[in-house]
Amino acid sequence: MNAMTACHPTLPFGSVVRVVNLANRQSVIVRITDRGELVDGRVIDLSYGAARKLAMTNSGLAQVQLHVLSFGADHADK
Repeated sequence: MNAMTACHPTLPFGSVVRVVNLANRQSVIVRITDRGELVDGRVIDLSYGAARKLAMTNSGLAQVQLHVLSFGADHADK
């Protein structure tokens, strides 16, 4: 819950992503550890700890920008 992790529908497990909250320019680096269907219009599902660092726990939603810093190990196989 407090780890810097996230769920993304397509990025390989282990990928490292910088997530920037566009409203306040705060950013956090997370590791993709889960995969799942997201609600339409959403691009990532952050852990509570990551969302707290981005100051988005009150609303639960924010406009964000993703920067892939590294792809997970299973990306090399494709």
